[in-house]
Amino acid sequence: MTINLIIMLFMVAAALWAVLARTLLKGSIALAIASAALALLIFRMNGPLAAVFELSVCAGLITVIFISTISLVQPFTPQEVAARYAARFKRFWPLLVLLAVVTVICLKCWTFPACGQALPESADVMALTRDLLWKARQMDLFGQVVMLLAGVFGVVILFKEENPS
Repeated sequence: MTINLIIMLFMVAAALWAVLARTLLKGSIALAIASAALALLIFRMNGPLAAVFELSVCAGLITVIFISTISLVQPFTPQEVAARYAARFKRFWPLLVLLAVVTVICLKCWTFPACGQALPESADVMALTRDLLWKARQMDLFGQVVMLLAGVFGVVILFKEENPS
């Protein structure tokens, strides 16, 4: 269990590095590292197919697409990079607050299920699926919702137009 927490902390650190990186290339590499850590965590939680998919598509293919796209755009000047980096914390502080709140909620409210529990042989498939998603894997669903909201938050901040004045 402590190894999983260490991997999660490493993943969060890589994700924060991706958000706060000075250049897009470093941010893309940090995102690939966070995705690789997530794949390792999924593999440790007995999801080898999902881990392989995460590693190959998210950490591999998406990173290649990002780096290819970055190589096609005109880079910022060092002065533009410094100005954008200085203003970045002001834009992302709500994300850090959200991360802290979600961490506190997760640690206080939920118990983490044991990984690799055996399923009963004779069970109704629909009831088993419903129970699995809404009871045993409730934390996974909550994590997916939080990641979706964080992605929406990041896209809104990324495409938000700044006042020229």
